[in-house]
Amino acid sequence: MRSIASLISIVLISGFSNIFEVSAQKMDFELNVKNPGNPAEKHSLKLSSLGLLEAESEIPLRVKLFIEKIDGGELLKFEITALEDAYFNLSGKYSLSNYTYENAQLLLPGFWYRKNLRSPQDAPSARVSTDWLVREDRLSTPLTSAYDPISGKGTFLMRTDLIENLALTTHDRGEVILSGGSDLGALGFGKSQGNTFLSFSFPYSEAPFSYIRKLTLAPSVTSFHFLEKGAVKEISYRLENFESLDFSDFVSRVWHKSFDLMKPQALKNQKFTDHEIKSLLTQYFKSSYMDLGELKGFSGAHLETETCESVPILEVGFIGRVLLNAFNALQYGEQYNDKELVSMGNSVFSSYEENGFNAHGFIREYIDYRKNEEPDSYSIRRQSEGIYALLLFLNYEKSKGRQHVNLEKKVLNLLEQLKALQNEDGSFPRKFKSDFSLIDETGGSSPSAVPPLVMAYHYFGKGEFLESAREVALYQEKFIIAPSDYFSSTLDADCEDKEASLYAATAMYYLAQVTEGKERDHYRDLAKKAAYFTLSWYYTWDVPFAKGQMLGDLGLKSRGWGNVSVENNHIDVFIFEFDEILDWLGQETGQPEFLTFAQVIRSSMREQLLPHENNMMGIGKVGYYPEVVQHTAWDYGKNGKGFYNDIFAPGWTVASIWELLEIGRTTGFFEN
Repeated sequence: MRSIASLISIVLISGFSNIFEVSAQKMDFELNVKNPGNPAEKHSLKLSSLGLLEAESEIPLRVKLFIEKIDGGELLKFEITALEDAYFNLSGKYSLSNYTYENAQLLLPGFWYRKNLRSPQDAPSARVSTDWLVREDRLSTPLTSAYDPISGKGTFLMRTDLIENLALTTHDRGEVILSGGSDLGALGFGKSQGNTFLSFSFPYSEAPFSYIRKLTLAPSVTSFHFLEKGAVKEISYRLENFESLDFSDFVSRVWHKSFDLMKPQALKNQKFTDHEIKSLLTQYFKSSYMDLGELKGFSGAHLETETCESVPILEVGFIGRVLLNAFNALQYGEQYNDKELVSMGNSVFSSYEENGFNAHGFIREYIDYRKNEEPDSYSIRRQSEGIYALLLFLNYEKSKGRQHVNLEKKVLNLLEQLKALQNEDGSFPRKFKSDFSLIDETGGSSPSAVPPLVMAYHYFGKGEFLESAREVALYQEKFIIAPSDYFSSTLDADCEDKEASLYAATAMYYLAQVTEGKERDHYRDLAKKAAYFTLSWYYTWDVPFAKGQMLGDLGLKSRGWGNVSVENNHIDVFIFEFDEILDWLGQETGQPEFLTFAQVIRSSMREQLLPHENNMMGIGKVGYYPEVVQHTAWDYGKNGKGFYNDIFAPGWTVASIWELLEIGRTTGFFEN
């Protein structure tokens, strides 16, 4: 990296042409200076011919801007020198004069897509405000960006410093002074005179609200960094413009630039082998197994992180994944001669074969035995995830020479029932009742039906299931992938989310397993487009934690973990087989970035927070992988950044990590 002196010489030799070039784009700056116990003083700064950002009145800091031309853009470097002890917050706006706000499609990766209009009123969206400034640790890559579909041009502003340190504050709203040195800033966007601007702040500010809890918008916050007289603080950003075909292409280009600039690497010094991790996860199976009379299963939802005591709730599909966990227990038990696991797995499937389907043929997907409640509400996602596990089981049993004719009939009947729910446009309703009346007719969850439909086509040899899957693919292409409208896949939120694009990519991956030629190539290309949106949710960097925040004290590296959704601003290990899809895309397209990032994900998720003897990772029992990992100033209800929520669902996290370690399960199914 060039020294400050060389940067100054660049400015001097060029006659400040670069500075004036950026200035012409209407960059505006503001410096807030706080005297403890008093409201901060706001100073508008103007760029001088010497590169100084000057205020109309005297300020206790000297702020200088250096601009260096780099490939594809400009590096903006701010040098802040304290002329006397000072508490400051520096912010700026970069005006995109040709991007009208009405048309602009905005991207804060992992947090904001277009204008977040799929999100509810109490989550961040353009309905609440046109202007937003958010902490960098909310973002999977610390950048803000905008795309103009009229001109096909896009712009991003990325923080380029190492963001390693974080200081605590005593309050989370208003003007707050950081308790020590901190690297964390903020990025955002907004509307001015009908046009769009990109914005930044150092240290962090959040406005007009701070999103501190699920569906909870809190008052704004502005933090202040202390500089001792004579001390210097430097902050840098990369500003770049490029053309894109559409918003989908823009997202893919931003991801590639994020990958190239952040250079995420796989975590080294892994402690456990895959087999050792599975052995630890089996402790979850053995500890959470429940015999509830008519049904058997694993306690996987609504447990307390502190105790992990079983809760008599059985949930097929997200979030409990009872049947998938039963299959994993059975397969592992037979492989390693663990009779207890084999007995548990077989007992679960036997109980669901006998008592796990209702009178209408649907899987009884959620039963709360504490309250004796079984809602008449079914989802295409949970039903599909149940069928997926059942077909894995049936296919495995057939390979062992064991037949389950009655269960096959029930699965076939269920598939026929679901086909009856399929709309003419190929979509499935998100939620429905057992009498086929609709609760939520939106089609965002439709891709989740494709894997079991394709599997059923292969297992039963019935072409009608493949045709049904193809109809979903047509719907996906027209209404989800082409318009880049990924939303409403997860069941505990209704908004833009990671799982919608992940399932869209997965659906196309499955169709590519059973098709050939141009049709297969088309599904591959669609999987790639959807995968870029999925990738945009996964962290390319390691967010900082303050001392005393447990996740930081544990040494958590966030690279490779995925933000969940706009509504649920935490990271988790939702991956299942998406890493294999990335491997496949890398091999099919010749793009090694996919392969590299798949390895980043594997290395980061597999064991970092795995509770084991001598390091329980803040969880009550061995093998219960945590769920709500709160990496930013947000919580699901309790505890905040650096900790877990007090309630979690290890059913799906264990299933996800297990599938992360199961290389070749899908391709093996279709080769059988």
